[in-house]
Amino acid sequence: MLLRGLTWLVLFQLLGTLINVLFLHMLPGPIIGLLLLLLYLIWRGEVSAPLQEAASSLLRYLPLLLVPPAVGVMAYVGAIAADLWAITGALLLSLLVSLAFVGWLMQRLIERQGRRGEDA
Repeated sequence: MLLRGLTWLVLFQLLGTLINVLFLHMLPGPIIGLLLLLLYLIWRGEVSAPLQEAASSLLRYLPLLLVPPAVGVMAYVGAIAADLWAITGALLLSLLVSLAFVGWLMQRLIERQGRRGEDA
């Protein structure tokens, strides 16, 4: 069952890479494949047992994926320190924009839920 779930994951990644090469050059193929997998799972309404088993076995090794970025940060600490204020400003600006957007979206969803409650 594990092999079947891994096959599904690789199939969606390859499909995403194919779409990336043919049509959408601005998005990475694995991201497109992940979105296609999400749409497939939403359409299906449930996660199959093989896919669940493959995902849970891969999640055990997720911390290992954080090692290369940590090594990169340590290797380029001088370049990061040189642009520290620009990085800090970009992070702060993106945080403020994200907070404002999430607040606005939450208000719209609350209003929408209230309208649904009044109609019922």
